[in-house]
Amino acid sequence: MIGLSLKGLEVDCIIGDLPEERVKTQRLEIDIALEIDSVANATDSLGDTVDYAALSSKIRAALVEARCRMIERAAQIALDVCMACERVSSATVEVTKKGAVAGLRSAAACVSARKKDS
Repeated sequence: MIGLSLKGLEVDCIIGDLPEERVKTQRLEIDIALEIDSVANATDSLGDTVDYAALSSKIRAALVEARCRMIERAAQIALDVCMACERVSSATVEVTKKGAVAGLRSAAACVSARKKDS
């Protein structure tokens, strides 16, 4: 097993429950920690690991389409995309929304999952 981290994935999407949040995109920042079944450390081949550029694109597309109200839901959607990857054994996703509340730097939701046979 290999650990793979994706840090600071930026996604501009509809996120929030207030009426003004339903019409204007906001930026989410996503940190992802994956445990993957990979031999890329020996083979140096993209075919032997998770293509994190493709994974990032899938997460962005899923969150843009979802138009979530809650960051907890956005985190779950990103986690589901990660767990759909064949090589991923476990994942932890943290979604951060900055400026959600006056006087609060950010709010974040974190979710994790592990495949049963891992």
